[in-house]
Amino acid sequence: MQDLAGKVAVVTGAASGIGLALAHRFAEKGCSVVLADIEAEPLALAEAAVREHGVPTLAVRTNVLSDADVRALADAAYARFGRVHILCNNAGVAGGSGLPIWEAPMADFDWVWGVNFLGVLRGIRAFVPRMIASGEEGHIVNTASAAGLLTGADPYSISKHAVVCLTEGLYKQFRMLNLRLSASVLCPGWVDTQINEAERNRPAEFGPARSPEALTPEAQQRRAMLQGFLRSGFPPAEVARMVVDAIEADQFYIFPMQDYIRESVNQRMQGIIEGRNPAATGPLR
Repeated sequence: MQDLAGKVAVVTGAASGIGLALAHRFAEKGCSVVLADIEAEPLALAEAAVREHGVPTLAVRTNVLSDADVRALADAAYARFGRVHILCNNAGVAGGSGLPIWEAPMADFDWVWGVNFLGVLRGIRAFVPRMIASGEEGHIVNTASAAGLLTGADPYSISKHAVVCLTEGLYKQFRMLNLRLSASVLCPGWVDTQINEAERNRPAEFGPARSPEALTPEAQQRRAMLQGFLRSGFPPAEVARMVVDAIEADQFYIFPMQDYIRESVNQRMQGIIEGRNPAATGPLR
């Protein structure tokens, strides 16, 4: 998809971070933009900012945990614009107690899996049939993480592995069926976003939001370390630029990673090929 001018792009998790940067980048390219997010007030502010690029916009408050909400997002996008060419399933959360997997609350897995994986799946199921029916070219971008290429017994890493698998399979199915659609998976390392504060949007059915003070001392220390990595990470606008470049070039893997994380991925893949046992280390340092 080499010319994005006049295309329609839908972005979930669009009120901040990578999602907001994607919305701005699509607008700069001349796309009409549909912004979706669970936070109503930041979403309205995001739409107003994107509209300043002079492109048509639409904001739809969307909880990707809800089948009905995601279907309503698709209905609203098609009602307003009549077509969708780009879908970025970007909404995501990072949540967890920091406890070993056998002690971590199941509610953490239900919430994180529901947003990070099932939210992506819901987006695909709500939009792709209509994109196929239009006969126009289109592109799906699913946001995973470098964590989806490494290993971790935590809700976030597990969900992101699933997104990588799903997106690779989706890309292959598009090709096997000779459709005019393609797909990319975004696997960023550290990016300067608010994902470490995702507990603010934790729905009540998954238990009360966990304040930093309620974490174990070890988990608090890890959270502070993560916050430092995030603040020194890539600007979201740089990631958004790479995503749009990948759409234009039909590039599947999008890896805005720090060099040492990329090397960790390389070592893991090489270890799998050589049959080595996993190393008890991660990309943090």
